Amino acid sequence: MATIGRATTAQLEHAEAPGSMLTHGAARALAVLRIATGFVFLWAFLDKTFGLGYATPAERAWINGGSPTKGFLSGVEVGPFQDFFHTIAGAAWADWMFMLGLLGVGAALILGIGLRIAAVSAGLMMAFMWLAEWPLAQETAAGEATRSSNPLVDYHVVYGVVAVVLALAYAGHTWGLGRWWAKLPFVRKNRWLI
Repeated sequence: MATIGRATTAQLEHAEAPGSMLTHGAARALAVLRIATGFVFLWAFLDKTFGLGYATPAERAWINGGSPTKGFLSGVEVGPFQDFFHTIAGAAWADWMFMLGLLGVGAALILGIGLRIAAVSAGLMMAFMWLAEWPLAQETAAGEATRSSNPLVDYHVVYGVVAVVLALAYAGHTWGLGRWWAKLPFVRKNRWLI
């Protein structure tokens, strides 16, 4: 039994977090999850910026004068915050914050750097989008069914939680620039930048 325990321990990879251990397979799975999640955010940025024809047609692209927030936020039909979201729909500051958030979170996750900031940013962005969609409602303001599949935990919550888990697990250290990033002098002095 003692030999099996030592062999298992020898096969584990230490993460930088004190007392935490990840297997090589778990570290790789987290790296794949990190890159895939980063691509979700980066793709949304690219599609809204250039109008690649998926969620955003070319004529509504940000570079062609379209607003990345106007369509979604002006269409909010549920929840106690719908007037607030209608007010900020299409505002230049809201467009810039949203797009910088998508780009920053996407790039950070794909590169494996700044995961703590990315986790907070993704969490806030997803919380605001959750509030805008207000999955708690069963009917819109017009009385139509919302077709909300889960009133509490939807994809916004999942993406936010995933970003936090990736940051806490140092997921940028595997197949990313996280180890290099963590050794930079300004990051060593400001650990919140990891």
